[in-house]
Amino acid sequence: MTMSTTSVPLSASAPAAGVDPRRWPDVAARPRCSRLRAAVAGAVLRRALSGLPLRCRLGEGGPVLGTGGPAVLIADPDAFHRRVGTNGLIGFGESYMAGEWDAPDLTAVLTVLASHVTELVPQPLQRLRSLWAHRQPTERRNTLDGARGNIHDHYDLSNDLFALFLDETLTYSSAVFRGFPARRAQLPAAQHRKIDRLLDLAGVGEGTRLLEIGTGWGELAVRAARRGARVVSVTLSEEQRRLATARIAAAGQQDRATVQLRDYRQVTGSYDAIVSVEMIEAVGAEYWPVYFTALDRLLAPGGTVALQAITMADERMLATRHTHTWMQKYVFPGGLIPSLEAIERTLDEHTALRVTSCDGFGPHYAETLRLWRERFTERAADVAALGFDETFRRMWTLYLAYSEAGFRSGYLDVCQLRLARGEAAG
Repeated sequence: MTMSTTSVPLSASAPAAGVDPRRWPDVAARPRCSRLRAAVAGAVLRRALSGLPLRCRLGEGGPVLGTGGPAVLIADPDAFHRRVGTNGLIGFGESYMAGEWDAPDLTAVLTVLASHVTELVPQPLQRLRSLWAHRQPTERRNTLDGARGNIHDHYDLSNDLFALFLDETLTYSSAVFRGFPARRAQLPAAQHRKIDRLLDLAGVGEGTRLLEIGTGWGELAVRAARRGARVVSVTLSEEQRRLATARIAAAGQQDRATVQLRDYRQVTGSYDAIVSVEMIEAVGAEYWPVYFTALDRLLAPGGTVALQAITMADERMLATRHTHTWMQKYVFPGGLIPSLEAIERTLDEHTALRVTSCDGFGPHYAETLRLWRERFTERAADVAALGFDETFRRMWTLYLAYSEAGFRSGYLDVCQLRLARGEAAG
């Protein structure tokens, strides 16, 4: 339906000026799009938005679509339609980066969209996804060289950038809170609670030979070493390895924990326990068999694997696994969120490992992301001082809000999984 424009308190902000065409070529320039394609995109979008619990204004003083709810202003409808008509959800994100649309409560708007994702595109167009959706670029495959480049593009941005919005543990994964709403001061304890649950799940204690795949900035390695474990942690991020090594030394655990710049496929040895926190999302579907085969190869008899993994519904994963997304283009190149069923299928077909327990806690990730997003927004001037321009800041804000909305809507979940072979499955 179309609502009265006089009842919607929206004001326009000018589209972001000065987008660097060398750094952001696809944001600085509107894509070439035929009038017909733009018109079709506009018609599809108007139809979708009209039925959603939103208040979406098309241009300053223009009509407002939706049935009521969070407000969103599409300041430049023509540019918005061209981008979405040409590049789908990638264009949707690039339009936000360019300042062509905005919302007072971005997460609320994105949560509505995520909750109605199957309704946004008409069924006939969904069945023709292979004709209009962009395919993942082959240069972003997670080969040994490709994985190194993909990790570098995100995790080597700047340790100082991540320190601006993470808590003092520098833990970049979902925390586990005691209750909601969570406060920022509770985040370090909530991150330690998450880490301790994983270490307990893997049975890590005195003398445990522990392999950590995906170091982060070293907090889990330090906590495991303090339990008496002997920790080998591997990462492909040079920046993370540098700081994690320093933090391990500062904690006095350098004799118990080491960090290696190494791909999981290159790890050798035998370990009583393996822990990997939100690493599988970076592996890519093509390499899931390789990843789980490596876990099976490296795990000693009677050992246990503890994973923390972001997951999505199997049918959505299967429908979109070959689609190139805005998140892959700008935030996590080469990544793909698996389903729990995909994990179990891969384990059954390629390893002797089986899932013996699964604990989901998606709402905790929504709260974690909210705290990160609020901190990032508060520290915008500090982000700019590090050399990150306005387009980057809008991109990162959209990434955090987009992710938060995924968990708030239930489109995404996060879980801790215990994997074991038959002899340790009890």
